[in-house]
Amino acid sequence: MAYGGAGTASTTRQVKLEKESELRIEVANDTPLRLRLLNGTAEIFGTELPPQIWLTFPPHFKFAVFTWYGATIEMDGSTETDYTADETPMVSYVNVHAVLDGRRNQAKASPESSQGPRVIVVGPTDSGKSTLSRMLLSWAAKQGWKPTFVDLDIGQGSITAPGCIAATPIELPIDPVEGISLEMPLVYFYGHTTPSQNVDLYKALVKELAQILERQFTGNAESRASGMVINTMGWIEGVGYELLLHAIDTFNANVVLVLGQEKLFSMLRDVLKSKPNVDVLKLQKSGGVVSRSSKFRQKSRSYRIREYFYGIANDLSPHSNIANFSDLSVYRIGGGPQAPRSALPIGADPVANPLRVAPVNFDRDLLHVVLAVSYAQEPDQIVSSNIAGFIYVTDIDLQRRKITYLSPTAGELPSKYLVMGTLTWLET
Repeated sequence: MAYGGAGTASTTRQVKLEKESELRIEVANDTPLRLRLLNGTAEIFGTELPPQIWLTFPPHFKFAVFTWYGATIEMDGSTETDYTADETPMVSYVNVHAVLDGRRNQAKASPESSQGPRVIVVGPTDSGKSTLSRMLLSWAAKQGWKPTFVDLDIGQGSITAPGCIAATPIELPIDPVEGISLEMPLVYFYGHTTPSQNVDLYKALVKELAQILERQFTGNAESRASGMVINTMGWIEGVGYELLLHAIDTFNANVVLVLGQEKLFSMLRDVLKSKPNVDVLKLQKSGGVVSRSSKFRQKSRSYRIREYFYGIANDLSPHSNIANFSDLSVYRIGGGPQAPRSALPIGADPVANPLRVAPVNFDRDLLHVVLAVSYAQEPDQIVSSNIAGFIYVTDIDLQRRKITYLSPTAGELPSKYLVMGTLTWLET
């Protein structure tokens, strides 16, 4: 088996994979890796590889090439690690897909009343939730369905930048390198990378997103039958567990897939026993799942933000724009007293209102902050409004009262209302 360590000379090499085995790869830190399928059939995250076409994977990228029937893979470039594994949970994953497919067909046969599978993938950090979600979505799209992907993992962000919850229809198998194509994502800005910053806001946005999707499903039998796949975050204890239950309930999930944790599986099975139409299944996590340090997570968040502005292969050219302070309004959600002391019972302390929208002054604190551009028409609609995208503040000129920011496109912003969280980025 060919093995490339970090910093090895760039060489082209071939790897022959036996049936139902996979090649697990971590691309080197400094150079991209080119890879192609020479013969046989293989897939990455559930998407089939086109024969003979080179794909280029960026540095740090981790992925696995799986084959059902055998394949030969050619690689050009260096890897941090690469090895083949013949013990994978793929058969159980594809069995789940087959069951979901059956339910979609049932829902399609009786479109008036029926609802396709609403799958929620849960489990601790680094158990392979987003990878399993991608596979289930790509396999469904390959069968001609258009499932909705819902991403509640604000820490990493599979659909857009971190700090958001989002949903998008998946009409084609997901590109192994580029990820999810952003045709019509519905994105809500939470603004932080952990729900503990503002639990009430997180719940409010989950509810808002669920209600919009519910309305869309009502008018679209195809989306309703295709169902949804919901990816969640890895915080599964205490408040994290409560938020999982809240999401299961809010999205009316009817299939709960628990990855790699016995305790969570038995807790959910017990608590959901009273719901006869909810199935809780336990799945094994893949041996290819790597534990990531908090430093690595921080780095990958930074990559995700950079990718938003510059593209995964550095092929986008964001625009630097200048605006007057008076042309824009920045707001923060949360904090501030809920009611004046005079309106409270004697002796009671005012508590912070987690959904309060408060204006933010233009000052140096805005430097290197990622701001969301809200579709709200008025400040009091900010919590319930989705966002158009992001800008990144590169300079604040207090004397001239001007702000310089990076935006994916030139021209005016779609709204003057900007939302600030704790999301920052140091452009490198």
